[in-house]
Amino acid sequence: MTEDFIEHVLGGRTTEVEEAVRKAAAVEIMPRFRQLAAHDIVEKNGPHDLVTVADRAAETHLTASLTALLPGSVVVGEEAVHADPTVYEALRGDAPVWIVDPVDGTRQFVHGDPAFCTLVALARHGELLASWTFAPALDELAVAVRGRGATLNGRPLHSGSPEPGAVLRVAASHPDYTTPEQKHALLGLDTEGVAPRPCGSAGLEYLAVARGTLEATAFSWEYAWDHAAGLLLVTEAGGTHTTVAGEPFHITGGNALPFTAARDTATADRVRALLRGR
Repeated sequence: MTEDFIEHVLGGRTTEVEEAVRKAAAVEIMPRFRQLAAHDIVEKNGPHDLVTVADRAAETHLTASLTALLPGSVVVGEEAVHADPTVYEALRGDAPVWIVDPVDGTRQFVHGDPAFCTLVALARHGELLASWTFAPALDELAVAVRGRGATLNGRPLHSGSPEPGAVLRVAASHPDYTTPEQKHALLGLDTEGVAPRPCGSAGLEYLAVARGTLEATAFSWEYAWDHAAGLLLVTEAGGTHTTVAGEPFHITGGNALPFTAARDTATADRVRALLRGR
């Protein structure tokens, strides 16, 4: 049924979705890049949780364009959920769901750093079907379709495996934004042969894993808009993901945290073992 649904719903529409994502970025995001005034930036839950006029405008733009492409679909967007947390329940419903992070890496966007992206994923019944990761300032677009592989700017994307004995580069949640238990788990990465660093835009960290320039991620939060697009991208590029409980990450929530996405199964198993203190 999943393959039939993908064919029926997407068909040749992956290009139309790509165009919708590019247009939202061109109209709502890039004209505001490095042009934000102080009143264009608002703190949501603290100084490290920012939203800008670009985030809100791009999400509104994408909500209209994506639901028009797929009548009967709904949108779970970061800003919509912030305004009304019950919107998140759509991930467990029957309607196809567009999962949207209009500006992933808002902190970078605010500081004029080009390392931000727009994330869109399509899911149904909690299952990821397709995703789009677009970094407009870097002119990079990665697309993944369940069972059909992943591409970066139209070229096949393969995560590959780390060289034997190579140091594992891992992008991890900052310990300051974790629970004591998660902080303890992440400290397991501070060991010989592993080079952890704080993560930037989650979407671009997933893209780095998918293209083989980063070995793994280790994240301690589970908001679907940060992870849905990247998890499918990594999987379709040949990688994998697992929680500390040894289960696949579920976009509907309830995951054992932290979790990792990695270039291959061996790397994922090693990172999971370190997070578990083994």
